[in-house]
Amino acid sequence: MVRILTWNLFHGRAVPDVPRPLGGAFAAMLAGWEWDVALLQEVPPWWPERLAAACGARAFTARTSRNQLLPLTRALAARRPDVVKSWGGGANAILVRGDAPVTAHRRLRLALAPERRVLHAVCAGGVWFGNLHASAHDEARAQAELRRAAQVLIGWAGEAPAVIGGDTNTRTPAFPGFEPCGGHVLDWVFARGLRCAGRADVLPRRDARLGANLSDHRPVLAAAGAQPRGAGGPA
Repeated sequence: MVRILTWNLFHGRAVPDVPRPLGGAFAAMLAGWEWDVALLQEVPPWWPERLAAACGARAFTARTSRNQLLPLTRALAARRPDVVKSWGGGANAILVRGDAPVTAHRRLRLALAPERRVLHAVCAGGVWFGNLHASAHDEARAQAELRRAAQVLIGWAGEAPAVIGGDTNTRTPAFPGFEPCGGHVLDWVFARGLRCAGRADVLPRRDARLGANLSDHRPVLAAAGAQPRGAGGPA
């Protein structure tokens, strides 16, 4: 059984805004949950290795949008994420816990405008895990990106099982060839060649010390396991 977490980190911000660096708070929350692979979106580009270290994991990153001025904006974003917001730069990250070998890491650009959107994936322990953040405020564009991502991930995985998840930016996500393992509003996990195990959990993300919620998205934790012998893959 593999446990998959997906979470949009809101560029390292809290709700309501907290005028201080929040990397440590996000790292502590991630470290406290039980998961094997974490699919993260809207991650400050300098965070993935730090998050991985806190969680006992390995990090794999794909840069996304608004990184043109990163050398200038990082200093402000690191101190006041509430001020610089998404202009601090963005990345998607996959964190992998455990000793399973990671044998591949691939990226595909799904869109360049109005924002750069990327599918990236790793193969860990013989299972492919894909992560994406689809385009916002355009249902047709988001659905097209999900279809493209599913097609490409199936091509990368071949006969191997695969999981795909992230911020789909649609309330009715569909990844052809994959079955839903659960989600919350825009954030979902789907699987192919694996059996989804029960309902996904929507995790609390309130930090009592800050008096705020980390991110404007709820983390989703799903689980999937091997198909029973003789069972077919998802329709």
